[in-house]
Amino acid sequence: MKFQLIRVATIVAFSVASLPAANAQFAKPEDAVKYRQSALFVMGNHFGRINAVVKGEVPFNKEEVIKNATLVNSMASLPWQGFGPGTEGGRALPNIWTEAPKYKSYQEKLQASTAAMLVAAQSGDLENVKKSFAAVGGNCKACHDDFRKK
Repeated sequence: MKFQLIRVATIVAFSVASLPAANAQFAKPEDAVKYRQSALFVMGNHFGRINAVVKGEVPFNKEEVIKNATLVNSMASLPWQGFGPGTEGGRALPNIWTEAPKYKSYQEKLQASTAAMLVAAQSGDLENVKKSFAAVGGNCKACHDDFRKK
C-alpha cells in the first residue's frame, strides 16, 4: 500500500514537473478540454472519498485520508494548463478568459487550501481535516459559482 502511494506520488511529481511542456503538447483544443476535465474528475473523486469520512459515512482512517488528500493536493495544480486560448467550451464560462486575474486567484486559493488539507490529514486530527475540507469545498464552490455553467 505504501509502495503504491509512493509510486503514484512519483508519477504525479513528474507530471507536475513537465507542465510547461504539456501545455505545448495539446494537439487540439479539445485535447486540452479533455485534459482539464479529466484532472478535475480525478480530483473530485478523491475529494469525495474524504467527504465520506467527514460526513461519518466511512470510518476515519488516517492513512486513507492522507492518500486521498495527497492526490487532491497534487491534482489541484494540473487542470489549469487546459484553459489556454482556444479551449473555450465544456462547462467553463467565457469569463474564465476575460477575468483571468480573478480566475487565477481562485486557482491559487484552491492550491493553498488543498495543501492545508494535506497537512491536516497528516496530523491525524479529524476535526482539523473537517475544517480544512470545508475550506477546500468553499474554494471549489466559489469558483464554480463564478466560472462554471450551472
